[in-house]
Amino acid sequence: MKKCMVLFSGGKDSCLALHKAIQKGYEVEFLLSILPEGEDAWMFHTPNLNLLERQAHESGFPLRTKTTKIGEKQEIENLKELINETKNKAEVLVIGGIASSYQAKRIKKAAEEAGLEVNAPLWNYTAEQLWDELLEEGFKVILTKIACEGLPREFLGKVIGGEELDELKKLSKKYKFRLDFEGGEAETAVLFMPEFEKEIKIDFSIESEGEHRHFLRVKEVS
Repeated sequence: MKKCMVLFSGGKDSCLALHKAIQKGYEVEFLLSILPEGEDAWMFHTPNLNLLERQAHESGFPLRTKTTKIGEKQEIENLKELINETKNKAEVLVIGGIASSYQAKRIKKAAEEAGLEVNAPLWNYTAEQLWDELLEEGFKVILTKIACEGLPREFLGKVIGGEELDELKKLSKKYKFRLDFEGGEAETAVLFMPEFEKEIKIDFSIESEGEHRHFLRVKEVS
């Protein structure tokens, strides 16, 4: 049984990667999160910190975080620092990447320089495969950010079930955005997964910047 750390944003991809790492038999030592100081980071999801901390608590795994200023060089350097702070506790870094070679190459290099293997259990998943597995495994996923044409702000905070996924598929075809949001069209958060002790409830507000940019702000977590 290998010990691993999971690069964790609290979004659908990293949560599913955590789930699959556990299924594979890895012993999870830490969840690692990079916290960008802004909305449009080069490499990393921008989580609601209070929700991220609660997700880690419900999973039962320790969370290690590091804040980063936005910019390719700064984000990579802070990722390296976070990995190096915990590298002696694990052998493998698990990541939730699906198709972004830009991100995967840089994370892999940082991990390998620290002497860690990299496992990307979702690599080359299709969007349909990803969502089907999330729904089949009982994940409760919400959108927390929208940054493209065709996704109405009403989707923010709504748990994505079968009907919502069907609507997303139609909108994806019409407006040509990626259904897995790998191009930055949206960000997500997981309110429940099989490893959580209980489902997370949130109170939130929505902020908008123009017609196609909308953000969910978590006000209270219960």
